[in-house]
Amino acid sequence: MSLRVIGAGFGRTGTLSLKRALEELGYGPTYHMQEVMRRPSHTTKWLRYARTGEVVWEDLFSDFESGVDFPVSCAWDRLAAHYPDAKVILTVRDPQRWWDSTASTIFRMRSMYPRWVTRLVPTTRHWVEMTDALVWDSIFDGRFADREHAVAVFERHIAHVRAACPSERLLVFDVAEGWEPLCAFLEVPVPSTPFPRLNDAKTIQRVVAVTRWGCRALPIVAATAVVGVALGRRHALRG
Repeated sequence: MSLRVIGAGFGRTGTLSLKRALEELGYGPTYHMQEVMRRPSHTTKWLRYARTGEVVWEDLFSDFESGVDFPVSCAWDRLAAHYPDAKVILTVRDPQRWWDSTASTIFRMRSMYPRWVTRLVPTTRHWVEMTDALVWDSIFDGRFADREHAVAVFERHIAHVRAACPSERLLVFDVAEGWEPLCAFLEVPVPSTPFPRLNDAKTIQRVVAVTRWGCRALPIVAATAVVGVALGRRHALRG
């Protein structure tokens, strides 16, 4: 396979809805951060790219016909050069709402693991390092929590993509617009089904909350189990 559509929009701009829409239109499977999280080997490849700039794109996208969301949008220009026939879709939304959504979801994921987890679990450490290296420390200069700075970065990115990508190859797309502009751009029929309206914010927030709680509770559970085993052995010896 070869990428036919490259998403240049940041995460939390409707990229999950776009992923499902592209798959329904025959441009799937569609690569997304969800796919990275399911494939630890991809995390290490993206981390290597972040650190060295070295990557074999076919190793990442051999099974995919399109890609959206982070980390694809972090390398959209290199991907557009590597896949010259691919079209580029820049998903956009109100900048202030984008920041609110990002701050309450995926930005929280970077700090949901305590240090002892990242030290003991390499796959988790690599994922945190990868997202920091490609997104939070690179794109946002480690200042995403500064709303004004992050929104300015978001707006500059949109302006840069508009200026850098030939207009005939680019669709600036708000998923609220639905099927029509997307299908016209891709030159495919408009489906009879409703456009996917997916918002995984509550799911992400729940994952963050459960992970934080679980990581805090695990040492207590482990310590309780150790004490229980020790007491059991003591009673057995006395018996």
